[in-house]
Amino acid sequence: MRHAGGPAPQDDHTDGAASRRPRRLLVQDYLDETPRWPDGTPSRPPMTRMQRRIWLLASAGKFFEGAVVFLTGIALPLIHGEWDLSTFEMGLVSAASLFGILIGASALGGLSDRFGRRSLFLIEMVLFTAFLVGVLVSPELPVLIACLFGLGLALGCDYPTAHLMISETISSQSRGRLVLSAFAFQSLGAMAGTLIGLVVLGNATTLGAWRWMFGIIIVPAVIVTVARLFVTQSPHWLVIAGRVEDAQREMQRLLKRQPPYPSVVTLHAELNVPEHGKGRMRQILRPPWRRSTVLASVPWFLQDLGTYGIGIFTPVIIASTLGSVDTVDGSSPANPAPQHVAQIVQSDALGTKGAAMIDILLVVGILLAILLVDRVGRIKLQVVGFIGCAAGLAIAAASAAFTGGMQTLLIFAGFMIFNLMTNLGPNAMTYLLAGEVFPTHLRGTGAGFAASAAKVGAVLTAFLFPVLLADLGQTVLLLILVGTSLLGAVVTWRFRVETGGQLVSGPGALVVEPGAVAHGSRDDDPTSAVRAGSGPALVRPAQAGERGVDPDTVVRQGDPTHTG
Repeated sequence: MRHAGGPAPQDDHTDGAASRRPRRLLVQDYLDETPRWPDGTPSRPPMTRMQRRIWLLASAGKFFEGAVVFLTGIALPLIHGEWDLSTFEMGLVSAASLFGILIGASALGGLSDRFGRRSLFLIEMVLFTAFLVGVLVSPELPVLIACLFGLGLALGCDYPTAHLMISETISSQSRGRLVLSAFAFQSLGAMAGTLIGLVVLGNATTLGAWRWMFGIIIVPAVIVTVARLFVTQSPHWLVIAGRVEDAQREMQRLLKRQPPYPSVVTLHAELNVPEHGKGRMRQILRPPWRRSTVLASVPWFLQDLGTYGIGIFTPVIIASTLGSVDTVDGSSPANPAPQHVAQIVQSDALGTKGAAMIDILLVVGILLAILLVDRVGRIKLQVVGFIGCAAGLAIAAASAAFTGGMQTLLIFAGFMIFNLMTNLGPNAMTYLLAGEVFPTHLRGTGAGFAASAAKVGAVLTAFLFPVLLADLGQTVLLLILVGTSLLGAVVTWRFRVETGGQLVSGPGALVVEPGAVAHGSRDDDPTSAVRAGSGPALVRPAQAGERGVDPDTVVRQGDPTHTG
């Protein structure tokens, strides 16, 4: 018995195997194999100790991201009170780590295609820990902004690298659930950050107490950094780099079991791989990978406009709604006037408690995504999630028409629906798809580019949200985000590629779903464009024996003049 994905490796546990030369198989064939011993030894859990270690350490990176991003929003009122920030300076503080993620995802994450996944997996944590210390001791605003930017660089690198470390070392059957389970730690990090903020605020006697919100994370960051020294390199990447013998050795470490299985790993070099490391960015912007790039990047950008704006400024919005911010002097939640330390801390704590209640729905949403991703599919969950986000934001916007308890109820209900649907759909699925729709030699570059594009939206939101909140008001701003969510649903459906848990394996590895009628050729040719009117086309990774097609040539149903 084995998982889907390839034939069982020839192993010397089988009768007569010692006299036969082992067959050369692909990396994924070994990863998808379920151990079976002829002597009746019970099968161990599907994940080896090394696979579990990689998953846990990758999950830690997402945990740190959630904690840092949400702690920034909680710490912002105290930072403002300590240094009397202008609206522009508050935007810089909010956006610094997100801008770092934007740069780091492409500039550093893409380097994993050149230097390997494991090298960047370690370097990013060294950078993260060093800049955490810098935030703790920052003596002035410019130093703080520089260190927050550095934290973002490290977290940006982690976006593609952590995903690839999991997806390239795990079975096809488990990939979706395990990648999303790791991604769930972003929500757990957000909740932990909120709790850390509450603890610090509950004991705060000075405005500088915000430093300890970040300082508490230093010790676990050091532990994760040391642990990442001892993980394996991605065998997929080693094969693509032409280092087949190294890949075989790392596969033995990755799949180490007692009793040993497989006892011998003999890998086949993947065929038709372009020259390693040449023109990767140019390749993802051209056919056949342009469709993957649009699907991975644009919906993620639109999703981050809402997720980071709502996530970072939820405490401010809630505090404003509950009437805890004194605005007699004409100040606003986005630009509060100087107050006493106790008043600032009390206001911040009240908004943070409300945010903590809402953030619980982030965890519920990601748990539902883990359960449904392989049953419903990535694309459907992303589309439904975007529509649900729009509905939640519309409810929150409608709160402006009410006062008192009804206004508070609508704000909380809208944000809770938004958090549930964003993690059920686009926040989780965009991350998952970005690591699945590119081939191995472009996977780090493609996923990094998508994450960078997403963080353009996050940076714009974090930097402009305080300004727009003051100038346009809460209602108009939320309605704008309703529109971006609906646009995300449209783009996802138009450029859909349903991976079904399979990694795209190489050039020409996207095909039109069989059953669609080919345009301008034989009806049984799955490599041609879909004839208009034959039904909606579904683009997916090619299976064994199928020849790929440029998905951009697919013709939309009912529009014979349009090509993607």
